[in-house]
Amino acid sequence: MSQEKKVVIDLQNIRRDFIVGEETVRALRGVSFKIYEGEFVTIMGKSGSGKSTLLNTLGCLDTPTSGEYYLDGVSVRKMSKNERAILRNRKIGFVFQSYNLLAKTTAIENVELPLMYNTKYNSKQRREAAIQALQMVGLGNRLEHKSNQMSGGQMQRVAIARALVNNPAVILADEATGNLDTRTSFEILVLFQKLWKDGKTIIFVTHNPDIAQYSQRNIFLADGKVKDDTVNNHILSAEEGLAALPKNEED
Repeated sequence: MSQEKKVVIDLQNIRRDFIVGEETVRALRGVSFKIYEGEFVTIMGKSGSGKSTLLNTLGCLDTPTSGEYYLDGVSVRKMSKNERAILRNRKIGFVFQSYNLLAKTTAIENVELPLMYNTKYNSKQRREAAIQALQMVGLGNRLEHKSNQMSGGQMQRVAIARALVNNPAVILADEATGNLDTRTSFEILVLFQKLWKDGKTIIFVTHNPDIAQYSQRNIFLADGKVKDDTVNNHILSAEEGLAALPKNEED
């Protein structure tokens, strides 16, 4: 891993404590790592490992009790809630397990959402950016379809297009294949690998160890600490995995 690469995420001794009744729960106990531009990283861990807390920290949804977090060179910890919201909107593209789409709106309208808060875009530019993002995820023929007219895989593609539309510093995926069947999961993994090859920085938070085989680096959490941080030298091709599935699962 060359040091000339830009550091997109820099966590320095992140701790996060929660007060529950009279007890202090130490969800993160000194987590440190850097993620470089263009990396595809999975973050794994069992339930209770601190994975969700880490995801919320990375996504600027929560602030650490102590330690420093730099996102694209900007220190997050001292920011106001409002500043964090703006940073989150500009720098992070979220992809959730449950898609989080608006039900009665079209694909284009869903993808335009993050740009509504960006004064650099007028309505024509918003629409153009949304169409371009939907074409990138293979939904150029579904622009006016509403969420209730789409399959799970198509809805997740809309969610990925929405994550891409702002050209964020990082795409943060939370169990992004968790609600999908095997074939559709592979299709979404193919898309993530394609985006990564196009230079996107991707962090995929999951409890599914199989996903780790398709990413470049795996960070494993246990008891609020990084237990393992390894480079995957044998990255599997999701495209080959998809092609190898039995044909009778096509429907």
